[in-house]
Parts: sequence; C-alpha cells; structure tokens
Amino acid sequence: QVQLVESGGGLVQAGGSLRLSCAASISIFSINAMGWYRQATGKQRELVATFTSGGNTNFSDSVKGRFTISRDNAKNTVYLQMNSLKPEDTAVYYCNAVSIRLGYRTDHWGQGTQVTVSS
Repeated sequence: QVQLVESGGGLVQAGGSLRLSCAASISIFSINAMGWYRQATGKQRELVATFTSGGNTNFSDSVKGRFTISRDNAKNTVYLQMNSLKPEDTAVYYCNAVSIRLGYRTDHWGQGTQVTVSS
C-alpha cells in the first residue's frame, strides 16, 4: 500500500500562485504513474497533471501553460506548481499514484488538500 501525504493548499487571490507537494511512502521509481487530480463541489474528479512511468507529462487543457508538475526522486515527492490561478481552479486537489502489478491496476489516493481561489 502506498501512502501519499499532501501539503500546500490554501486560499489565494486570482492571479496568485500555490505549490502543492505529495510525498510517497515508497520510491516513486516503483510507481507507474503519479500526479494530481481535483474535484470541485458538485463535479466529478478530473485529471490535472500526471507523470507517467516513462517520465512523460500529461496536463488538462484547462491548466496548460499555467501549471507545472515536477518531482524530486530523492524525496519521493511530486510537486504541482500552480500559477495564474483562477476562481475555477477552486477544488480539493488529490495526489494519485498508480501501481500496476501482474496486469492489475491499483490507484492510491492522498487525503486531499483544499485550494480556494478568490476573485
């Protein structure tokens, strides 16, 4: 079981920045994919940005050019740098890690961190 601990959420004005961190309990080299999803009130959870095991990145169209994802392998940590934040970015942000073993996919989730962007 992979434990994920998130930090860095909060309240920010539109146009501001926040950085989220997600620390994994195991080496991120053992994880097939890792990244961030978000869920706004009354909406489905959606992908924000992820790393694949090959090191490629994938972003939601709504955050391209504003958000970046990075990782520190030594700290088993993935970061989400969010710039030019908009009120519509308000959501609970969840760290996600995917492990695939013997063809079976398991999704691991952090507890979530609230991001609120005021207009």
